[in-house]
Amino acid sequence: MSKLEKSLSCSLKTRAKQSSICPQCGKSFPCKKSLKRHTSVHNGENPHTCDQCGKSFRLKSTLNNHMKIHTGEKPHTCDQCGKSFTFKETLKNHMSVHTGEKPHTCDQCGKSFRQKAALNDHMKIHTGEKPHTCDQCGKCFRQKATLNEHMKIHTGVKPHTCDQCWKSFRQKAALNDHMKIHTGEKPHTCDQCGKSFRIKAQYNEHMRIHTGEKPHVCCQCGKSFRRGETLTCHLRSHSGERPFNCDQCDKNFFRANALKTHLKIHTKEKPHMCSLCGKSFSRMEHLQLHQKRHSGVKNHMCFDCEKTFVTDFELKVHQRVHTGEKPYKCSHCEKRFIWSGDRKKHERIHTGEKPYKCDQCGKSFTQKQALDCHLKIHTGEKPHICDQCGKSFRAKVTLDNHRKIHTGEKPYTCDQCGKSFRTVQTLKLHTCSHSGERPINAAKTLFDQVP
Repeated sequence: MSKLEKSLSCSLKTRAKQSSICPQCGKSFPCKKSLKRHTSVHNGENPHTCDQCGKSFRLKSTLNNHMKIHTGEKPHTCDQCGKSFTFKETLKNHMSVHTGEKPHTCDQCGKSFRQKAALNDHMKIHTGEKPHTCDQCGKCFRQKATLNEHMKIHTGVKPHTCDQCWKSFRQKAALNDHMKIHTGEKPHTCDQCGKSFRIKAQYNEHMRIHTGEKPHVCCQCGKSFRRGETLTCHLRSHSGERPFNCDQCDKNFFRANALKTHLKIHTKEKPHMCSLCGKSFSRMEHLQLHQKRHSGVKNHMCFDCEKTFVTDFELKVHQRVHTGEKPYKCSHCEKRFIWSGDRKKHERIHTGEKPYKCDQCGKSFTQKQALDCHLKIHTGEKPHICDQCGKSFRAKVTLDNHRKIHTGEKPYTCDQCGKSFRTVQTLKLHTCSHSGERPINAAKTLFDQVP
């Protein structure tokens, strides 16, 4: 080739190269066809439209790949497990599941990922970046996919329906987890205790019981939790926020499930029935506790007095008798209580509130137990019988006090003069002789409770 021909060839190549440079961003391409495809990035042109769903694409090859979603074609099969994929790139990413390869590592915390996209999403945790904002409520998200799922809350769209019970879900993954209820499948088994779970997330949370890990820490008081949801609810105890409101009585709750349980009070729904005595309960855990009382098992023992209890909670509250702890203070006076419920009952003395009303005679009471006892006046029922003299009583506590006549027991002693009494109410009436308080005031609560 002559010098002239070489010079001409070089000039043509330079001219071709210059003509294949994008004027918008300066990127170079080997040919004009590639440049033409690239310019659609800048002008937003999507000329290739799917005739099935109307979605548009810049490239014909991208449309061809998209059409496989509608045809169900999955030509790329994993030779390790036989799973098939629509796209070759998806198969390539899947193969790292078998190899265990995680080539993309976070330089902030050292966590590794199989895919670069997963690392990019993870990095937003460190940067705090949440670029995707909901235009309905202003909530921000790290991932576009998470925003898309969140939008279904506002639209109410639940496109994934169970063909067994017709329950619908916003996410396909939620439907898949739900289907395991019908199949009974629990593929995630704890190697520590053998307990199995339908959902991997539940398994992961369970494992923290064995490891003791509590990664979710309250920034207000430093308390740690195994679950993020538990921390979210706990934070409301600091802020006072109770976002779940009952539309029947205006009562507010920290948690949605607490509101759901509360609503059964208004509907009077008690779906959980004891097979031994027929008593029904609004909550399963209340039934389970009730059934434990039938069994007579009391495996929680106080080491101070050797008294036993059905639940650990009852034991902890009982131990306050020995420690003298009374954490619940009346908001009207200086009196303190071991039980929160006792404080609530006591405060009704100050407020005059009597929420429990007899539908027979209209009389009202501060406590539910007092109403139950009162109703037996109308029915004439006296189910509690003394095995010594045959006398009957409406209330169990009255029978217990009566039995002390036969035993001679007087467990309540005045710390002023040493005199002893069978009932705490009689002791309270007696103390008025030392304090100078009028006995009628001291006895008022007693007469209110047991008519």
